[in-house]
Amino acid sequence: MTDLLASPEELAVALDGTGYLADDGLATAGFLALKMGRPLFCEGEPGTGKTSLALALASALERPLVRLQCHEGIDAAQALYEWDFPRQLLHLRALEAAGDGHLDVEAAERSLYTERFLLARPLLQALKAPCVLLVDEIDRADDEFEAFLLQLLDENAVTIPEYGEVRAAQPPLVVLTSNRTREVHDALKRRCLYHWLEHPDLVREVMILRRRIPRIGEVLARQIAEAVHRLREMDLLKPPGVAESLDWARALMTLERDELDAATAARTLGAVLKYSEDLDRVRAKLDALFA
Repeated sequence: MTDLLASPEELAVALDGTGYLADDGLATAGFLALKMGRPLFCEGEPGTGKTSLALALASALERPLVRLQCHEGIDAAQALYEWDFPRQLLHLRALEAAGDGHLDVEAAERSLYTERFLLARPLLQALKAPCVLLVDEIDRADDEFEAFLLQLLDENAVTIPEYGEVRAAQPPLVVLTSNRTREVHDALKRRCLYHWLEHPDLVREVMILRRRIPRIGEVLARQIAEAVHRLREMDLLKPPGVAESLDWARALMTLERDELDAATAARTLGAVLKYSEDLDRVRAKLDALFA
């Protein structure tokens, strides 16, 4: 599929087919990442579609998605591989029983560190077959993990001491995301193409709602988009993203509403706001919000 995409516009059309509406800048960044074999580093506020982009790319390119969710304290073993110790122990016992108590130690040791007992975690999985590798929320990981990731991105290979080198025959398309809870080191950003994702404008958000929820009416889609845009202008702890717009729309559709008013909004704010302080602040201004 990659070879068939001749321009950013064609990639945008392919993403559109999955329900993801990419603007010109994002489509160009994604196209260049594909053609140049460079990771794509996507940064922006939560809910702007960074993770959804990787999902859409995997679908559009007809590649499997391999996702590594970063968190504080994540290390190479959790991200790359580990050995299946219980199965290795059972294997040793079986060798001892078969050898009638006489065990060739060197041969037994070699047999333990084979593909059979290797548990591939996301980064190793991504080296073994063409895929889209999503390294989600890299800003939650620590400096040591970033340094480890640098080598893998540079070489598309990793060496496992007991096993040997694993090198990607076809490097994965790597998408890294960050909510900017901390600054990611320049060394990592230099190896990537960079794109900052903004919340969509009003017209694009209406289009996203209608594309992702085909049954929604144009009036309701516009009312939700306008309300969400007003909420983003308020001083909230967690401004709503596109995911929350979609959740709100689905909630209203479930209630069989075809219009959004202050009373209905008050009953369904939990679909779009996730902090009690935000709920209180918005409920106090609902009449002005829907004036």
